Amino acid sequence: MTMSMSAACCWIILAAILAALPSNDNHWRRAYFLMALGAPLLVWVYVENGILAGLLITAAATSVFRWPLRYLLAWVLRQVSRRAE
Repeated sequence: MTMSMSAACCWIILAAILAALPSNDNHWRRAYFLMALGAPLLVWVYVENGILAGLLITAAATSVFRWPLRYLLAWVLRQVSRRAE
């Protein structure tokens, strides 16, 4: 297993541990931390292992960030509907 895939697996385990701990802010600070760590890691996986492994890690990261992605999608749709009016 390459270093980037090992790091991505460690990132997923870290995300699961952080999600299991109680939080006062619904885990948003932890989500921002994981996003800052995960973005360069995802690029590293794509560069070192190719598109198939990159898509696999992207799917894993998407499952971790399902709520922030829903909020982002809702925000984008609101912005698009405002521009259309």
